[in-house]
Amino acid sequence: MSDSITRLQLGDRTFILVGTAHISKQSVEEVERIISEERPERVCIEIDPSRYRTLTEGAQWSSLDIYRVLKEGKGFLLLSNLVLTSFQRRLGLELGIRPGEEMLAAIRTAESLGIPTALCDRDIQVTLRRAWARSSFWGKNKLLAALLSSVLSSEKLSSQQIEELKKKNELESMMEELAGYLPSVKEVLIDERDQYLAQNIYHQPEKKILAVVGAGHVPGIIQWLEVLFRGETRIDVRELETVPPPAKVSKFLPWVLPALIIGLIGWGFLRSGWIQGMEMVWVWVLVNGGLAALGSLLALAHPVTILASFPAAPIATLNPAIGVGMITGLIEAYFRKPTVEDFERLSEDITSLKGFFRNRVTHVLLVFFFSNIGGMIGNFIALPYLTVLARK
Repeated sequence: MSDSITRLQLGDRTFILVGTAHISKQSVEEVERIISEERPERVCIEIDPSRYRTLTEGAQWSSLDIYRVLKEGKGFLLLSNLVLTSFQRRLGLELGIRPGEEMLAAIRTAESLGIPTALCDRDIQVTLRRAWARSSFWGKNKLLAALLSSVLSSEKLSSQQIEELKKKNELESMMEELAGYLPSVKEVLIDERDQYLAQNIYHQPEKKILAVVGAGHVPGIIQWLEVLFRGETRIDVRELETVPPPAKVSKFLPWVLPALIIGLIGWGFLRSGWIQGMEMVWVWVLVNGGLAALGSLLALAHPVTILASFPAAPIATLNPAIGVGMITGLIEAYFRKPTVEDFERLSEDITSLKGFFRNRVTHVLLVFFFSNIGGMIGNFIALPYLTVLARK
């Protein structure tokens, strides 16, 4: 039996887990072969209905409202979604296979044999929203920076390297790295879905079940299947499908930085007078606004957007509910409004850095992101200077 196939016997029930690399011709062939050989009573697939529709019907980007996305504060979420899609599509193009093809192959093979299937994964949008809700502002930027670096990278993976991802030791090291990098995201993307998948697989009525899942989920699913069999605990699927409301402390944290800046500048006015206070104001505005404008410039924003970034950054800092990226993104979208062609080409353009800048949808998001990063760095650089000036 292949190293990627695990057979688990729990009482009179048999669970066969096929761990796949999501972009691999070998995985597609293996899935088709093992289903035909085993003839299970049901095939469970690590995919949700919305992703299945996207794979079979294509992404409906034409319905995307970029203005609404920015106004609702979902720019980070959309950009991360697009970059993740970009990374998988690039690997798929290199290897000549679509992301998720092994899942579709499992469904086609099962249907041809008259075997019922079950789409067992959590809705991708729920997963992303839960991950986003648990990430701090800094964590969101950190994650997006890492994701964008994958778009900038010209490194190519061979089919053999993709297959190496199915080895247990490789996966464990990847999971450990992810946990150390952003523990909250790892918990939502991996740990929670292990539970969710295990629950849906275990509670299928048949005795012999074959599950096609990403290789990284196999150890966790096995652990939870055994827990469910022993009856040690129950998995609350409703809780896992709910996007948690922001913690009370998160409502106040965004106001800490503006309060600190206002407090330092106010102390400068009281301690050293008008001239010293105005010097502190100009230091903060120049650094914060200047770096936000530099971020817009690096994103090749419209000249009006670049100029608007300068006053927008200090204003947005004092009102965290807005965010400089929201302002610059909306201005960029106004002067360079995405066309129907941009939405039609979105799936293709996100496979290259040039495409990200060429497509007006992703270009707006890059302006949003880089101006946000610039303004944030500007505030952290300005704070030490303000502290020193306040003591004079």
